Amino acid sequence: MENTILGLHHITAIAGDPQKNFNFYSKILGLRFIKKTVNFDDPGTYHFYFGDESGSAGTILTFFPWGAGIPQGRRGAGMATEIGYSVPKGSLEFWMERFEKYNVIYNKPAEKFGERYLTFIDPDGLKLELTEVAADNRKPWTTDEVNADVALRGFHHITLTLNAMDGTAKILTDVFGYRLAANEVTRYRFVTDTVENAAIVDIVELKDEKRGHVANGTVHHVAFRVNNDEVLMHFREKVAAAGLSITPQIDRNYFHSLYFREPGGVLFEIATDNPGFMVDETLENLGKELKLPEQYESRREDIEAHLVPIN
Repeated sequence: MENTILGLHHITAIAGDPQKNFNFYSKILGLRFIKKTVNFDDPGTYHFYFGDESGSAGTILTFFPWGAGIPQGRRGAGMATEIGYSVPKGSLEFWMERFEKYNVIYNKPAEKFGERYLTFIDPDGLKLELTEVAADNRKPWTTDEVNADVALRGFHHITLTLNAMDGTAKILTDVFGYRLAANEVTRYRFVTDTVENAAIVDIVELKDEKRGHVANGTVHHVAFRVNNDEVLMHFREKVAAAGLSITPQIDRNYFHSLYFREPGGVLFEIATDNPGFMVDETLENLGKELKLPEQYESRREDIEAHLVPIN
């Protein structure tokens, strides 16, 4: 297969209370809880995955819910500052009513790049957007309260806030194959033509913006999608050739990854489609049981005793 970046793979953020995080994304937003595991580097804390029915790339939002003791983060320069989801046209009124019902903080709908969107904040302060699109053929996960006419389809875009955009833009265009598609004031929209959805990266350039602080309620990293390990290592060579430090390949059980910090300061990941989320659970049972990385399986009893039960 051609060596291309296939849009966004997943986005990972930091949360506080695990139960509140679970409730908001699975019950209020109506996403499927597709994987309950632990942080590879801190097995005493959860790692949650939310997405569509099967955890398709471009729909996967993951969290490190580190508990009440985690300090509050601050959106600012050098970080991803908002996560955009795609929803059907005419659905924002449903979501405003729903946010009123559940006391979710939101702004009135606005418009950018000719699309109507709604900004809202999750319980930890993470900023998200719902953008109405004319066509998104991805099949959504639905619940009794959130049907297919209004359900989230997957990612629409990710926004990076930067003091200076040139270095980041060069990575997006020269290394990842994106192109600058539009500009409104300080917002620059980069798009890849390799996929129909989850294809947009917005850069907001604010020269005097204070640097952000990655902690509770902020995005930890943004992952871009590739088809397989061969393509992954092709991009390792390209990133290194651009003069950036990049990790060796890391096995994350459900995908294989590389990490590097782009010139603006945002942590980027490149992740494979393989092997997927059904390596340790069936499609029907995704998210039902605590799945541990192999190196922690011998400690299961202690880990389960430490983790807060989720229901």
